[in-house]
Amino acid sequence: MSRRPAPRKSWFSLLLVAAAVAIWLYNGSQLVTKPGGKSVPGWKPASPGELPVPEVSRKSQTSKKSTRYEMFENCTLAEARNNDGDSFFVRLPDGRTEEFRLYFVDTPETDFKTYPDGKTNHERIRQQAAEMGDGITPEQAVEIGKKGRKFTLDLLASRPFTLYTEWDSPFRDNRYHAHIRIQQNGKPRWLHQLLIEKGLARIKTKPADLPNGIPAHQEEDHLRQLERAAKRADAGAWGL
Repeated sequence: MSRRPAPRKSWFSLLLVAAAVAIWLYNGSQLVTKPGGKSVPGWKPASPGELPVPEVSRKSQTSKKSTRYEMFENCTLAEARNNDGDSFFVRLPDGRTEEFRLYFVDTPETDFKTYPDGKTNHERIRQQAAEMGDGITPEQAVEIGKKGRKFTLDLLASRPFTLYTEWDSPFRDNRYHAHIRIQQNGKPRWLHQLLIEKGLARIKTKPADLPNGIPAHQEEDHLRQLERAAKRADAGAWGL
């Protein structure tokens, strides 16, 4: 017995199934999973040229990363009553003003003070005097402190300088440690080294690796060499 031809209705059904599959595939191509896990019709990843530029913080706009420190170029001295030889206010390139303190060195106090609570800085001045030069009087230490303040502030006021900091404030008083690099006679110099060379500071306070990679202990050895040279030259406190 011969097989009868398939009815036309079955072919029509197959065409409907094929059309449905084509529509499903097309809709699936328009449904892309967006980061975060949700599927949103018509969303597609942006090309690199379409991506928004992330907002940059004020800090990164004006500073560069140098090893562990942030580097701020073209800083200027900000006038303040409390500025002295080893701590002072600095105006950063973005307009902010912050107070910084030098690593490695301590310049003497510039005046004998009595505070509202009755305490004084007299004992601190005696300690500074005992460690300056071969041992000087407290009154002489104060005079060295004034010379140190004048040297530092005149130098920083004369030209822009570069500051390196990692924003550490040991006493939580919004005064941050910093390395200060200045240009003197056409050469880059560290401010703390110049103060030791001039006999205007003692090697004291927190040491730290230099931004150029010199370890703290090696820099302390270098400062001792500068101190001996200052003594031979009767510089600053060594000449009293």
